Amino acid sequence: MQIPSYAANILSALEAAGHEAYIVGGCVRDSIMGMTPHDYDITTSALPQETERVFEGFRIIETGIKHGTITVLSEDRPVEITTFRVDGQYKDCRHPQSVTFTANIRDDLSRRDFTMNGIAYSPTRGKIDPFGGEEDISRRIIRCIGDPDRRFGEDALRILRALRFASVLGFEIENQTAQSIRRNCSLLKKVSSERILTELKRLICGENVLDVLLGFPEVFSEIIPQLAPMVGYGQGSRYHDSDLYTHTARAVAAAVPQPALRLAMLLHDTGKPSCRSTDEKGECHYYGHAEKSAVIAGNVLRGLKCDNALRERVCEIVRFHDIPIELSEKYIRRQLSRHGLSLLTDIFRAHIADDSAKQPFCRERIPVAEQAITLAENISAQSPCVSLKQLAVRGEDIREIVPPSPEMGRILNTLLGEVIDGALPNERSALLKRAAQLASK
Repeated sequence: MQIPSYAANILSALEAAGHEAYIVGGCVRDSIMGMTPHDYDITTSALPQETERVFEGFRIIETGIKHGTITVLSEDRPVEITTFRVDGQYKDCRHPQSVTFTANIRDDLSRRDFTMNGIAYSPTRGKIDPFGGEEDISRRIIRCIGDPDRRFGEDALRILRALRFASVLGFEIENQTAQSIRRNCSLLKKVSSERILTELKRLICGENVLDVLLGFPEVFSEIIPQLAPMVGYGQGSRYHDSDLYTHTARAVAAAVPQPALRLAMLLHDTGKPSCRSTDEKGECHYYGHAEKSAVIAGNVLRGLKCDNALRERVCEIVRFHDIPIELSEKYIRRQLSRHGLSLLTDIFRAHIADDSAKQPFCRERIPVAEQAITLAENISAQSPCVSLKQLAVRGEDIREIVPPSPEMGRILNTLLGEVIDGALPNERSALLKRAAQLASK
């Protein structure tokens, strides 16, 4: 197992001082899977004070010394070093009230969440894998260490971590662990909104997100109650061949794997149940559901303490996810003026994901959205005038024609609209002449 020098040096220093030391957890799992770890955590038999003495010449941050963890900067890289420990009672479903230090690495590994994360490795002592983690990795299985009810009762965030690993790594959740997740998902109420959102963003961008969404609807309904009415909800529409929740899961999986777009697809139809109407032929319609869903999306993301920029982008994608698309330069210019290239691209991508999750005949519209993206990119590359700041005249330029007032704003916006439509060149003389015409009306 290849360990970078900044982590290997810490292992060597602890061993030289007479202590056991191992890399542990995710870095071992990733190495076994042939992936490059992002960081390295180290566990050791050394007590925190002994660890500090070993690294007296290093910069040390006492990040969690109460629980046996200090951070050492090695080659300008932070490395967490934690003493072997056994956790005490968990009363908030997140953090142990106390810890007891131990000299036995197996005791330390037994408190961890999943077998694949309960492996330790030392260049001198080899691999310590008391719970069959390496075999579970080879079988692509997520299994709790010990009693899954106890593991999730200790830290409810582990429920979402299990689903995130399943989605991102493409692993299957072992049956007893999966049953426990469903049984204990109400414990997620005790987890902070910020931590839930962090896990959710990573989870929904995984390649295996469809299986996870369909396999655990009760978990997602727990963290986003607005999804619950969608589970098993028959849409009564010729455009759909599945219930509303299944359609949503398919749309998420079909979307480009970036958080804003996938969050938008997760929430894009949340307004449908409250917008349902039925025509004389018995077919259901959902007029206004995009706007209603955008409002719900905003409320959901506020509740999850989402940052404003991401929340607003998701809401805009949801609000416009079903606007009609025209393959005309005039239409694309107007949409670029309204949304900008980046957001408009995501709106068209939402169309593609949405249609991908409907009846097969709906997928015939996908090439139109793809062509619209290409057209928008080509037009944008020409740096067209699609905003007031790109207009060849400003308010001060037409001050002699019309004084500062709402009327001035109306004239400037009219000029912009005519430039976008191609009815007027973005040239100062032409714009001033047209402004004078508009002011005289």
